[in-house]
Amino acid sequence: MYKQIIGGRIFTPEGWIDGGSVLVEGKKIKAILNTDLPIEGASTIDARGAYIIPGGIEMHVHGAAGADFMDGTVEAFRTAAGYHLQQGTTTIFPTLSTSSYETIMKGIECTEILMKEDESSVEGLHLEGPYFSVKMAGAQLPELIRPARPEEYTKIMERGAGIIKRWDAAPEIEGALEFGRYIKDKGVVVSLAHTEANDKDVRAAWEHGYTLGTHFYNAMKVSHKVGVYKEPGAVETILDMPDFDIEVICDGIHVPPTMVHLAYAVKGRERMALTTDALLYTGTGADFKDPTGHAIVEDGVCKLSDRSALAGSVATMDLLVRTAVQKANIPLIDAVYMISHTPARIMGIEDTKGALKAGLDADILFLDEDLELRFVMHRGRVVRGEEYVC
Repeated sequence: MYKQIIGGRIFTPEGWIDGGSVLVEGKKIKAILNTDLPIEGASTIDARGAYIIPGGIEMHVHGAAGADFMDGTVEAFRTAAGYHLQQGTTTIFPTLSTSSYETIMKGIECTEILMKEDESSVEGLHLEGPYFSVKMAGAQLPELIRPARPEEYTKIMERGAGIIKRWDAAPEIEGALEFGRYIKDKGVVVSLAHTEANDKDVRAAWEHGYTLGTHFYNAMKVSHKVGVYKEPGAVETILDMPDFDIEVICDGIHVPPTMVHLAYAVKGRERMALTTDALLYTGTGADFKDPTGHAIVEDGVCKLSDRSALAGSVATMDLLVRTAVQKANIPLIDAVYMISHTPARIMGIEDTKGALKAGLDADILFLDEDLELRFVMHRGRVVRGEEYVC
């Protein structure tokens, strides 16, 4: 049976379609029409003037609703992914911070189970660590940071083949260049993170398969003096490399809006994705306490317990769009592109996700005039906003 979405402004990369409709058949988009005339036999969903946009794709997220992907249970994975789905993340890559070998194995197992479930939004696993610079650990657990040794990462990849979709490392540490080349050849996105890398290190990383900058600006060096001379850090070097992708935590806290706009002005929507980097505190009440005591939330800001650094965020997909448009002065059409098209391309799923296009999954959101989320459809199933179904 067809579902016909009418009454809104339909997103396309080239512009907005007014007076058109989105035709959904089963789990897929059947067509984008230039008319809203009723289709015989189709049920109607009225967007009531909202923006109709593709579902958000989150490629860096640690948890929500009190559940952490590090918990290593299917229940925790379902809880966190389910919460983010309600907030507009229709595709999610659960993230494990720097972890033990055993925790990584549990994460692979949970991800594999959810990837097989028809109604799951999980598309693969993201490993943030453990091959980082201890000096740039930030919210990573320094006691678990270690060199990139093939006897470990080859075993992890043997078990995680087809499940691990992205892996982050600091390219300057022992073994990290060889690691990058190895996992790139396995089809994994290699990302630079928690790093002291300088210009030379970043360019060497590119030659060894690194193509993405993790939570750009955060946990990486900027221009600094070496002796009496200036040396570019990872930030300036990545900005100078036109094909190097970046993700930015666009919550208005981790990166000031002016710096978000600067990254956008240099990279453009094709090379910049927006991310939440959301933690388990997302969607919890003010009285929620981290059982590990690792971090705290004060005035909506997540910090390490000793207040020495920011941790991840408590942001959701819709907040990324609002912050980009309302604070960083990025056009709405490009903000939407950076939560859908760009992450789909980076993660290699553009054949099924990331656009309102015939043949792709029917992952669809409605945003009202204030860019508040009103409706979520995941693979043709309405999961939020039943009141819009006529």
